[in-house]
Amino acid sequence: MTSGDLHTGSGDWLVGNPTGRQLASALWIGSVGLLILGMQPVLLGALYTEGHVSGDELALVATAELIAIAIGSAIVATLLSARNMRWKSAALLLLLALANVWTAYAAGANMLMAARAVAGLAEGGLVAVATELIARSRRAERIGGYFVTMQTLAQCPLALLLALYVIPAAGSVGGFLALAVVCILSLVVAFTVPSDYADLPKDEDLANVLTVPSITALLCIFCYFMFFGSIWAFLEPLGAQFGIDGRTVGLIVSASLAMQVLGAMTATVFEARIDYRLAIAAIGTVALVASLILASGPGLPIFWGAALVMGFILLFIVPYQIRLTITADETRTAVLLVPAAQLLGLAIGPVAASLLIDGKDFRPVPEFAVGSALASVLLLGLFVLVSRRRRAVA
Repeated sequence: MTSGDLHTGSGDWLVGNPTGRQLASALWIGSVGLLILGMQPVLLGALYTEGHVSGDELALVATAELIAIAIGSAIVATLLSARNMRWKSAALLLLLALANVWTAYAAGANMLMAARAVAGLAEGGLVAVATELIARSRRAERIGGYFVTMQTLAQCPLALLLALYVIPAAGSVGGFLALAVVCILSLVVAFTVPSDYADLPKDEDLANVLTVPSITALLCIFCYFMFFGSIWAFLEPLGAQFGIDGRTVGLIVSASLAMQVLGAMTATVFEARIDYRLAIAAIGTVALVASLILASGPGLPIFWGAALVMGFILLFIVPYQIRLTITADETRTAVLLVPAAQLLGLAIGPVAASLLIDGKDFRPVPEFAVGSALASVLLLGLFVLVSRRRRAVA
């Protein structure tokens, strides 16, 4: 998109006409911002093993970064203009690289938390580089499916590389320096994103989000990701309570990441064939059932099955959540806040669930997840009722 096509759309785009290369570049920049989601178990586990943080401090560091990503994505997407995106992408990549280097050599939990908070703000800004462009597509759901597929495909091999080679050889320092190198190498890609994003047909305004449909849609997304965040954070101690060793849980986590890739790719193929309301309701119900199974004290095969199903549905739902927010707000301002709602859910879920844990009994965690999944489905129902009432009034 150049200054000459700021107000015209073409083909699949409401405004502008980015090339395939420009689109792929923007999605890659956003994927770099979310690499940490796949790296956190490996990198933060290394920090804990090396004695840099305690268990409680580890949770605070992880939560601070996720919340910062949500804040950064919301700020860049809604308060800053979509101009000079190449230079903004480059600046954010450099800031993230510096934050990763800072993390590598930070001393003490407070410095680590500060470093990861700065990293989170930069990561959120990078995510907005992708979501801003996705919001301008007539097929935002499909492009969103490409985005979650790309980010997960990037996370899997990098997580494996760090776990098998980098961290055993160079510890957490090597892991965070490797992330910094990825940021520096991605500078080449930053200068191939569209320079200026075309303005949407209607003004982007936060007031468009302060409506019952938009708030209900974003809360539906938030509760769904609270469900997953709470289970994911406590999967290892939950498995230990049911007699499943840590190494096996590690294998389950790796397999679940692979299922996330499969779920994202499947959603990209089928997103246009399934009504978003049916998809979100069905996936929310599956999430509820999977949580109930984990709360029942399952054996190893059932535990494996529930975890793999959860991995599959995690990203399968994303294109439909994008459609949900577009339906709620035709100006597409709410779409820009989808990453913030998802990341806040992932961050708040473990914190809220931890308040229910009694000693070494982690059964309240999947019980909390049941409530979160149920709340997501009920909020979808409320959204449908509100939307029908609005249409009737109109």
